[in-house]
Amino acid sequence: MMNRLVNALREQYDRALHIARPLDGVAPLLLRLILAPVMIQAGWTKLTGFEGTVRWFEGSLGLPLPELMVVLVIGAEFVGGILLLVGLATRLVAIPLMVTMLVAAFAVHWENGWLAISDASSWLSNDRVMEAAERKAEIRSILREHGDYRWLTGRGSVTILNNGIEFAAMYFVMLLSLFFTGGGRFTSLDHWLARLLAPRDN
Repeated sequence: MMNRLVNALREQYDRALHIARPLDGVAPLLLRLILAPVMIQAGWTKLTGFEGTVRWFEGSLGLPLPELMVVLVIGAEFVGGILLLVGLATRLVAIPLMVTMLVAAFAVHWENGWLAISDASSWLSNDRVMEAAERKAEIRSILREHGDYRWLTGRGSVTILNNGIEFAAMYFVMLLSLFFTGGGRFTSLDHWLARLLAPRDN
């Protein structure tokens, strides 16, 4: 009886997976559509502020060959973001972008902890985040006393960035997923080029 139930459930599970299989390219597509604008914007910001970015890489981050590093990062983010958008060379593009996210996480954000935004109520908050709560309260007090607080916060509450590794880590995991799945069946240029170039039986 139990074996029959297990087999029936397995059959239903396999049938559901088979029905859903034509849609398995949707998840990689959504990952690409989330990542692409973030990467393109990051690369564009570095490109338009090239000299300042070089100084930042050299001074604050202490990276060697800062001009070359900036060019490589711009290429990875800006060009890579465009390629992600259309799903071309997805696995290859994911590699330098993952490296970029690791460098960002460890060289820029690591000392700030996990959280991107200071949230003292989070179980992931550290001393830096907890200390920011007092600053946030002071900012709110000033805004209430000297400004139209309702208008100033009408598009979102006042917050303080913590600049932790949260976003870089999430982007890395998303890129890692794309490295293994590729751009997505039916939803990427990779898929259609592979079909076009696949050897045909005579």
